[in-house]
Amino acid sequence: VFEEEPIVGENLEVFPSQDPLDRADFNAVEYINTLFPTEQSLANIDEIVSKIRLKIRRLDDNIRTVVRGQTNVGQDGRQALEEAQKAIQQLFGKIKDIKDKAEKSEQMVKEITRDIKQLDHAKRHLTTSITTLNHLHMLAGGVDSLEAMTRRRQYGEVANLLQGVVNVLEHFNKYMGIPQIRQLSERVKAAQNELGQQILADFEEAFPSQGTKRPGGPSNVLRDACLVANVLDPRIKQEIIKKFIKQHLSEYLVLFHENQDVAWLDKIDRRYAWIKRQLMDYEEKYGRMFPQEWCMTERIAVEFCHVTRTELAKIMRTRAKEIEVKLLLFAIQRTTNFEGLMAKRFSGCTLADGTMKKAELPPPSTNPFLEDETGTETDETVIEKGDIDRPKKPKAPDNPFHGIVSKCFEPHLYVYIESQDKNLGELIDRFVADFKAQGPPKPNVDEGGAVLPSCADLFVYYKKCMVQCSQLSTGEPMIALTTIFQKYLREYAWKILSGNLPKTTSSSGGLTITSLLKEKEGSEVAKFTVEELCLICSILSTAEYCLATTQQLEEKLKEKVDASLMERINLTGEMDTFSIVISNSIQLLVQDLDAACDPALTAMSKMQWQNVEHVGDQSPYVTSVILHIKQNVPIIRDNLASTRKYFTQFCIKFANSFIPKFINHLFKCKPISMVGAEQLLLDTHSLKMVLLDLPSIGSQVVRKAPASYTKIVVKGMTRAEMILKVVMAPHEPPVVFVDNYIKLLADCSTDTFQKILDMKGLKRSEQSSMLELFRQRLPAPPSGVENTSSMSLTAPTPEQESSRIRKLEKLIKKRL
Repeated sequence: VFEEEPIVGENLEVFPSQDPLDRADFNAVEYINTLFPTEQSLANIDEIVSKIRLKIRRLDDNIRTVVRGQTNVGQDGRQALEEAQKAIQQLFGKIKDIKDKAEKSEQMVKEITRDIKQLDHAKRHLTTSITTLNHLHMLAGGVDSLEAMTRRRQYGEVANLLQGVVNVLEHFNKYMGIPQIRQLSERVKAAQNELGQQILADFEEAFPSQGTKRPGGPSNVLRDACLVANVLDPRIKQEIIKKFIKQHLSEYLVLFHENQDVAWLDKIDRRYAWIKRQLMDYEEKYGRMFPQEWCMTERIAVEFCHVTRTELAKIMRTRAKEIEVKLLLFAIQRTTNFEGLMAKRFSGCTLADGTMKKAELPPPSTNPFLEDETGTETDETVIEKGDIDRPKKPKAPDNPFHGIVSKCFEPHLYVYIESQDKNLGELIDRFVADFKAQGPPKPNVDEGGAVLPSCADLFVYYKKCMVQCSQLSTGEPMIALTTIFQKYLREYAWKILSGNLPKTTSSSGGLTITSLLKEKEGSEVAKFTVEELCLICSILSTAEYCLATTQQLEEKLKEKVDASLMERINLTGEMDTFSIVISNSIQLLVQDLDAACDPALTAMSKMQWQNVEHVGDQSPYVTSVILHIKQNVPIIRDNLASTRKYFTQFCIKFANSFIPKFINHLFKCKPISMVGAEQLLLDTHSLKMVLLDLPSIGSQVVRKAPASYTKIVVKGMTRAEMILKVVMAPHEPPVVFVDNYIKLLADCSTDTFQKILDMKGLKRSEQSSMLELFRQRLPAPPSGVENTSSMSLTAPTPEQESSRIRKLEKLIKKRL
């Protein structure tokens, strides 16, 4: 048994042993050689054999003991199992005894409580019977009393008794199968019907439908009758209210019939004055007759509004040709004022959709469309500039009565829309005339450029129109008004802004034959005056203000209009128009400064650079360029102080235009001596420093130029410097010169290389060998790109394309 599990592998981990006999790879020969490594060690062989035999005897004794112990374990286990089974049997016996005793106890308890349960059931049934009999007695007596009081019109007692009878009758719903109970229920219903008819008859007698006869004061009988009506079928209450209101407004229908003079819109105030008097009269005479929860005052006012809306709609359809915009606005204003008065006086609980929305705070903005609109006067008042920083009041809750009368004016709002179209057309014409009469705005350096005042006037008028229209309708009229807004935003952009931009000899949109015929070769483009520069900046600032305010106008219109029509409001086209005006203004400023620098660059290209003998200070043409920059840029910067991003765009566009032009004129300077190239390199560095400082030139406050602008200047002027450094490099040996050119300029265009050779003044024979060597030294083109001599590492920039267009322009001039 024990030989089957030698202490190997995993067993060694459990029973670690250092004895060589326990090893899995035990070798007897090696073990003997270990015991007797030499012949001399054989002298101890008897002693070692004795030790091994002793060890064998000990192992036999241990094995024998273990085996004998295992034989006794099985017998002990069987004995323990038998004892456990006996214990389980005893436990089952005890549990069964306990269960039997519990059943006997339960049976004993049932016998003891049987009589008590019977008594409980009897008591409950008896209590129910007594209660039912009491309710039956109350019901029978109540029905008799109800019928008697109804005949005597004792409505005060009936109101209290009827509610009690109805409540008691609810307890007999499950007993309706009993004939007596069913008979009492039918008597109650009959009494209710009789009460309803009797109360209606009493109100008809007190307030006849025909005639205007009214009792001198409130009737106690009718007041009690209203309390009874609260308990009866709701239709009785509605009929009483309907008849009373109809009788109360019968005089109104006669006085303000459509054939009466006071019925027309010019006397609409009299309608509202009449209802105010009627409501006061009602409060004095009948205020205590109807229960407060009936809200009769509000119901009369609401019914008056419905009747008025119907009557006004009818008369306006009949006399539509007589409606003028002033008359319409007068009627609308008076009507909305009345609706506002109702909102202050009543809660709107009688309206089907009388839920009131929570107040919302308008977002803060300097935009006129986001100002407080809580009242008519505030909406029509032009907010002063100083009022912008004042805290805004929270927006008033929505008026639940809004449109209850004024909705009738919506079909006739086309008169208002046509009027606004005409008024805006006249406003634009007035703006044009005022600009011609007053001239361009004066330079306003302190405030960073003047925004045309007509711009603010236009948007304030827009706001007034939008508020008026939204008070009447948030549907199709708002869409029609938006279309009018779009029309005159475009007209303002073209007539007032673009139409007043100073004209140039050649349009920014492209080259025209007329402009070419007017210009002569070598003539200079007329330079803008200071007033014209200020005008351009003013128009740019105005267009920027219009762009931002138009976006806010679009958002406000979407808030005012119905949610289903929001997608139809889109002023993106008008915002794009103002963006075009901004772009054209910046382009004019760039063209003016660019054209002012052209004579200096032309003078640079015509200088004899091969005759320059020594390097001195910066050349006169550089001084001329710097002078023009110092004259124009401070004026433009000061007048665009409020729109710094567009001044940055101006600087970037000027750099993108001037630097390629400077490089093209640099190529025209040929041939150039070594000293001449050094002078040009000095001039180029001076221009580079001036351009880097251009955004803050002439300013007391020095600001760091924008990174986007600095990157353009450094890249462009560094290329000009590299060109001059290549020109200064010796062309011998040719291989070194070509490699140096490719390394410095990274330009694989043979045209550019040809221009460099021309600047160095090399002969045609030398240029041919250089060009051949250049083509051989060119780096391998990327896959998919044809290897042509005109290939360049970079695509032509828009400035290079513009340079080509100007070359074509000059060529056409020469031929003409």
